[in-house]
Amino acid sequence: MSTPSTISGLPRQAIAYFIVGGVALCVDWAAFVWMTWLELGTAPANLGARLLGALVAYSLNGLFTFREEGASKLGWQRMLRYGVLWCGMTVASTAALVMVNRVLGVQVAWLAKPLVELVLAACSFLACKYWVYK
Repeated sequence: MSTPSTISGLPRQAIAYFIVGGVALCVDWAAFVWMTWLELGTAPANLGARLLGALVAYSLNGLFTFREEGASKLGWQRMLRYGVLWCGMTVASTAALVMVNRVLGVQVAWLAKPLVELVLAACSFLACKYWVYK
């Protein structure tokens, strides 16, 4: 039963989604900076970093953000849908970061990555709510 002070439904899920996203972004960004610092190319570094962040985000969102009545929303079908969404978002993210790196350099790409990922997260929330974790 909800009380007036309890956040429920869509607002609760949106807040939880962006908290989980913040944790996943920290993992993703740190891995990206580390891999590019080791002179791995921008595209493969972004791919590896996003994969680590995606594992964190998929698990935490399934366990906490979109769960129902104490039951997690994990499973192979949901993981497959998440993978399809992740592939599209990764292509967009990688294209943006490669372009920033080519034009402005890797240090600016390091700074741009959190902004790129924030925009993509805002775009993917509804896809996660109504398609991935349905």
